[in-house]
Parts: sequence; structure tokens; C-alpha cells
Amino acid sequence: MKKFLIKGVVAGFALLLISYAALYLIVSLFPAIAEEYYNPVFSLEGDKMYLYFLHPFILSFALAWFWRRFKSLFHGPFWWRGMEMGLVYGLIATLPAMWITFSSLAVSFTLVLTWLLYGVFQAVVVGIIYAKISP
Repeated sequence: MKKFLIKGVVAGFALLLISYAALYLIVSLFPAIAEEYYNPVFSLEGDKMYLYFLHPFILSFALAWFWRRFKSLFHGPFWWRGMEMGLVYGLIATLPAMWITFSSLAVSFTLVLTWLLYGVFQAVVVGIIYAKISP
């Protein structure tokens, strides 16, 4: 249980740092995409603001369970196992979620595509961390 908590916290902080970096990169490299976040559908005000910053930890603990349950199915060097886990997660969780998001909300395909790619990237990073810490 201690190792599970350590993995979750380490991966959560890694994702939090990556999310800050991604935020700055998207604003500087893709200002048109960043502008879409001024849509009133996105709200980072009030009591829900902290939920945004908890997301990396929720994802890291969910993927810690996934890793513990299915790590024996991934083979090869740690970076390959982590990458494979991220791609599997992207296929079974992120892709369907982004599909329904694009089909039901007034957001652009480009924005949803960036969410899909970022979600898979997050899972790959967490997978590599877990494969290294807990082979």
C-alpha cells in the first residue's frame, strides 16, 4: 500500500508540472487554440478551481491501480511498457471520452484532438514512471 501511495503522489506531481508547462506552451505556440478557452462553457472560477489541480492526482492513482492489475501484460524495456500502457489507456478511455465530447459539446475538433493527444501523453508519462518504479 505504501508503494501504491508513493507511486501515485510521484506521478501526480509529475503530471501537475507537465500540465503547467503544457498550459504555457499552448498559449505561446497555439494562441488560437488557447483563445477557445475564453468560451463561457469553460469556468475556472469559484469553488471548483481546486478540482482542476486535483486531476493529475486522480489520474495517477487510477492508473496506479491499472498498472498494478495489468503490468504483467506489458513486456520489454520500462519505457516501452510505459508507452504501451499509455496507448492502451488512450484507446480504451481517452478516445471514447473525446468522441462523446466532440459529438455532444460545442468545442472544435482541434481542441478535442489536443485533449486526446494530451491525455495519451499523460498516460504514457505515468506508465513510464510506474514501469520504472514498479516493474
